[in-house]
Amino acid sequence: MLHRGSNTEWLRSASLDFNSYVEKRVGVRERWGVPFELFWFTSHEYYIGSLVIRHSLTDDEGGGHIGYHVVYPWQRQGHASQMLRSELVKCRALAIDRALLSVAPDNLASLSVVRRHGVVPDGTNHEGDIRFWIDTSAAD
Repeated sequence: MLHRGSNTEWLRSASLDFNSYVEKRVGVRERWGVPFELFWFTSHEYYIGSLVIRHSLTDDEGGGHIGYHVVYPWQRQGHASQMLRSELVKCRALAIDRALLSVAPDNLASLSVVRRHGVVPDGTNHEGDIRFWIDTSAAD
């Protein structure tokens, strides 16, 4: 579901030349002043969601190392937990021993997901999101 005021211009470029759209989004890129990678999760032809791993933290540690989302109708089926577990392995390969996650206090679904993974709370960030540290060996 798109929200009023959502920028949907990316849909046009993705629809016109999907291969080119994907090509520009694979591999290590830079955003927020740090290197990151984007991973898409699918089930056959269905898009489930995506996850971003920042290889290092921004100066303000705003979003943490990992950000993810799962689209409707795939929510509340364990996909976010599976995505997070698989990306902890990638974080460990990047020598990130402890990954920072930040979650909006009203995002009850995401709070539930991260709390099931042995996170350690660490207050709030400058945006009011709750900070959590997770040991990347938790994926073992």
